[in-house]
Amino acid sequence: MYPIETIRKDFPILEEQVHGKSLIYLDNGATTQKPQVMIDALVQYYSSYNSNVHRGVHHLSQKATDAFEEARRTVQKFIGAEKEQEVIFTSGTTDGINIISTIFGASKVQKGDRIFVAESEHHSNIVPWQWVCEQKEAELISIPFTKEGLDIDFFEKEAKKGIKLVAIAAISNSLGVVNPIEKIIKIAKENGAYTLIDAAQSVAHQKIDVQKMDCDFMVFSGHKLYGPTGVGVLYGKFDLLNELPPYRGGGEMIAIVTMEQSTYACLPHKLEAGTPNIADVIALKTSIDYLEKIGLDTIAEYEHELVQYAYQELEKIEGIEIYGSKKNRSGAISFNHKDIHAYDIGTLLDQMGIAVRTGNHCAQPMMKCLGISGTVRATFALYNTKEEVNILVKSLKRALMMLL
Repeated sequence: MYPIETIRKDFPILEEQVHGKSLIYLDNGATTQKPQVMIDALVQYYSSYNSNVHRGVHHLSQKATDAFEEARRTVQKFIGAEKEQEVIFTSGTTDGINIISTIFGASKVQKGDRIFVAESEHHSNIVPWQWVCEQKEAELISIPFTKEGLDIDFFEKEAKKGIKLVAIAAISNSLGVVNPIEKIIKIAKENGAYTLIDAAQSVAHQKIDVQKMDCDFMVFSGHKLYGPTGVGVLYGKFDLLNELPPYRGGGEMIAIVTMEQSTYACLPHKLEAGTPNIADVIALKTSIDYLEKIGLDTIAEYEHELVQYAYQELEKIEGIEIYGSKKNRSGAISFNHKDIHAYDIGTLLDQMGIAVRTGNHCAQPMMKCLGISGTVRATFALYNTKEEVNILVKSLKRALMMLL
């Protein structure tokens, strides 16, 4: 049996009151809440062995370095990477995408090349590629979104005309729709293209195996994985990362520096200039350990049942439209009422102690495709319950009665 009561006790913020009501937190797509063990890991680092890594022979530096590199090995195993050097620590998903768009764009993209992104992408996976295309006179191709999901037939047909890279999210942040990543990667490979996968919305909901997936790059954020804000991961195949130029210059990423020229360190240090986010990297390891103790498959099964139940109950409410298919969905439900603005619904739900997200979810092209300005988005995590879904539905009905 899924240990929901034990799990909920591990997250102290769930005891908070909002406007006199017990908090129901359904904004996990924006950021997840944190288990006490992760918070304790941060406190322990700062209180007992705070020191810079890789640069000292003294005891504290060695202890911090060991913990930092153990975190790298934990991430390596968590995502199924072949080598620990393929794991680069970043500040988050956006940072990871910008690193690859900058160095890949500089060294690999040429005039006339075609880069594909999905119409459903987060802005952080659109804007950096627009910059690359503007700078290199390349072409940005949008993969259309339909009621059934991404138009894979369009992508397959267009990829045959030429493709340099496809950058796509495993799960849409705005709708929770699961994209057919394996098929997209297969088509890209058949046409000699590179692939970047945005796993920000999928990494906490399903097991990831980058070798099986065969993606060239993958990025995700720690704070959507029950870890701290300000830390993320960039995965890249070793040979590919090794041949790309550095992203930033500074300490740690160099081998030899003279006033005339510099040579660069080996991976992963070549792409990790400056003092890293040591405490948060170490705490991220604790969050991953916490998840693996429960089991990603166990979590995925529980969340799938929860999301399907929420979908089933929400679609019963008159006037509610849910976006995206019911079956290919993970972690999120995005909806509107035909006569009421999403912001008004979200505001009243907040007064009832329920945290949801409203707006365009940094996915304006997706909203334009749907012909709307935004949605109410409820996103779920391993600590949410069916009882919370029932309260959401009851509160939503009450809000609609007040607004209609």
